[in-house]
This record gives sequence, structure tokens and C-alpha cells, in this order.
Amino acid sequence: METADAMAEETFLPILDLSLVDGGASGGGDAKAFAAALHDAFVHSGFCYITNHGVPDAVIEATRAKALEFFRLPIEEKLKVSPKEAVRGFNAIGRTKMQYAEAPDYKEFYQIGLELPADDPAVLAGEAMRGPNQWPDLPGFREAFEAYYREIGRCGQRLLRGVALALGVADDFFVGKYAKPLQRTQAVYYPPHPEDHEGELFGVAPHTDYGCITLLWQDDVGGLEVLDRQGRWIDAPPIPGTLVINIGDLLQRWSNNRYFSNQHRVTNRSGRERLSIATFYDPDYSAMVDPRDLNLAPGEDALHAPISAGDYIMGRINRSQKHNAQAEAFNS
Repeated sequence: METADAMAEETFLPILDLSLVDGGASGGGDAKAFAAALHDAFVHSGFCYITNHGVPDAVIEATRAKALEFFRLPIEEKLKVSPKEAVRGFNAIGRTKMQYAEAPDYKEFYQIGLELPADDPAVLAGEAMRGPNQWPDLPGFREAFEAYYREIGRCGQRLLRGVALALGVADDFFVGKYAKPLQRTQAVYYPPHPEDHEGELFGVAPHTDYGCITLLWQDDVGGLEVLDRQGRWIDAPPIPGTLVINIGDLLQRWSNNRYFSNQHRVTNRSGRERLSIATFYDPDYSAMVDPRDLNLAPGEDALHAPISAGDYIMGRINRSQKHNAQAEAFNS
């Protein structure tokens, strides 16, 4: 299997070493160099790869194996953990459609979030996307997914330290905004596309992510593509030992449009099943997103009004669902 260094020339996205940021604001040239490279990536493409991400291989492998075991179950078994109020659980093919897409995504996914009991203040306050997870009855499944959720969350905090340095604020700027993060981790299963399908079929249609940052593990099948500045779709191939990182619309807003939330898509033309594990690492529901807090240049006006992270993300989700419902009614 090729190494990250050997494959670096095959992608236009930079490959950054996350271990360089661990010294924090006083970490000297390494941390500053990482922050500068991260800043450049988020300005130009909104994407990069990271090495030395800290998620143990054993944790990734256990989650991958349990995810595939789940997705290979009969559909009636998977539907036993369909989402309830907190948008947790299994979503079948045809359940989701990107805004403005012509057809639903050709994928299944299973999603978890922060496990909160019914009497938690965030749940009692009626915050959306809060509550317990829906766990399938598979030995070792919950343990594997909870371990991955914890480890990828730690990675997300390290990455946000670099984002803070890149934006010229204290390296712990984001820490207090992630006490109860709106972190959603989902295993996404892409079946091989049907041979008799006519026209273009997307595992995930072109879209931007709604939140702050996304951390993606992908298997060796490939299919992720990123739009470059010339309007061309460019492969973001699997690179061993890395995660793919991209920013979402919330961080573009927070950065006062300095950072670029970019379109991407997945098309599984391999003839094989494909698995990825995506984590949308977003702040607390009530965390205020205000560009004025992120070191605007002298005389630079904030382009966006302050808004809570949860209100912004749910607003985007609700508008997308409304658009999809209108499209389905029109086409029925």
C-alpha cells in the first residue's frame, strides 16, 4: 500500500501533519507553520488531509468492521433503529437528498451524537439534535462507535487549536464553545451503483457542509471529489493514515468569509461497496458565532450577524427539508 508521501502528488489538496500543532500558541515555529498551512488550505480549497491525527488504527478498524456488519443486515433489522427526535440511527437509501439535487443520495447511513439522558438540561431545554442514541443489537457495536466518537472528538479539538492560531486568536478560543458539542458521527455505506442505471447517480450529490469542520475517514475504494477554483471536479483519493478535513458553511461565516466552504460529492463507480465515517464537529447549540470575535482586520466590517451555532445549523437543515418537500410535491 502506498504511503501518504508517495500519494501526495496524486491530489491537489495539501497533506498536513497535525502533530505540529500540539505545542499550542507557544509551540514555536512548528505550530505556527501548521497554522499558516491550514489557513492557506481553508482559503483556497476549504480542504486538506491530516496525518498523525491520533485516532488509533484499532479503533478505526473495529468501527469499520461493526459498521459493515450492520449495513449487511436485512433492511427490516436496520429499520429497528430508525431515527427518532434526536436524528440518531439508521437512514435507508432514498431518505436524504441534497438541496437542489434532482434525486436522493444513493447511500445508507447510521448516525450517533452526544449521548444525553432525558433529564439533561440541553434535552429539557428542547435543543434540537439532542438525546439518546439508537443502538442496534449487535455485540460490540456500541463500544466500537463510542470509542471512535471519543477519539475523533479529541482530534477535532486538536485541529481547532490550529484553526484558532490560523485566525490569530488564542489557541483555546474554541474550547469553551465545545462543552456539549453538536458532534454527529455517521458511518456511510455506498452500495455499488446499479449497472442498468441511466444517467448520473450520486452517492452524495454536490453540496457544502452546514457546520464548522468535518473529519472524514474513507476506505480504499475512492469516489470523493472536490470542486476546484476552475470548476473542475478533482479526486480526493484515499491516502493511508490520513483523514480528509473540510470546513463547513458555519466556519466560513465565523471567519467572515476568509475561509471557503467548498462543494464536494461522492460517486461510487468502483463496482464495490464503499464505506466512510464522517464526523461533523460542531459547537454547543448555544455557542455564539460572531465574526467580530475572530480578529478582524482594522476597519473590516463583520459580514454576518451573530447567531447561535444550533440555530444556524437547524435553519440550514430546515430550509433544505422544505426545499426537498416542495420538489417532491412538484414531481409527484
